[in-house]
Amino acid sequence: MKNICVFCGASPGSNPAYLEGARELGKTMAANDIRLVYGGGSLGMMGTLAKTVKEYGGKVTGVITRHLVDMEVALTDLDDLRVVDTMHERKGLMAELSDGFIALPGGFGTMEEIFEIITWSQLGIHKKPCGFLNVDTYYDKLMAFFNHMADQSFIEADYSNIVLMDEKPDGLISRLRAFTPVESDKGKWAKELTANSHA
Repeated sequence: MKNICVFCGASPGSNPAYLEGARELGKTMAANDIRLVYGGGSLGMMGTLAKTVKEYGGKVTGVITRHLVDMEVALTDLDDLRVVDTMHERKGLMAELSDGFIALPGGFGTMEEIFEIITWSQLGIHKKPCGFLNVDTYYDKLMAFFNHMADQSFIEADYSNIVLMDEKPDGLISRLRAFTPVESDKGKWAKELTANSHA
């Protein structure tokens, strides 16, 4: 695994542990010679992560929209900065460039990005691992909600393990490397769902 896309907030959050988590992930990625692919921003969690990877000798690719460049929020001191026109292009290129995905603490944007990637995994569009770095229990309630969705049959049992989680960067990266993708058969699932709805 040579390239990991990390989704995270443009805000630092209210808990100092979040920025420290970003720094620890950055150090770990650099130490493991894993290139960071991220949203190209200079602020908050995003900026701290990218700057840490660079500080410790790692490589960074940023993917950002022209609109955000014009707002002067891009981090320009990167090994590779790709500028695209739309958010859809941004997400697609980040996914294409990456071997796996990690979500650090973040808000709506972070959730939208990682959830879309998880959905693509469920649909068999890609077979790359998706994980959450659970800094200071930030994602405990989200994981509980995932379990609730599975209990209520909105997530199939076969797909309940496609979301990985760990409190430590090295532990999460190990989980990503060991991940075995689920063989998707969504066509069969859709037929069974339709049959059950008419039963």
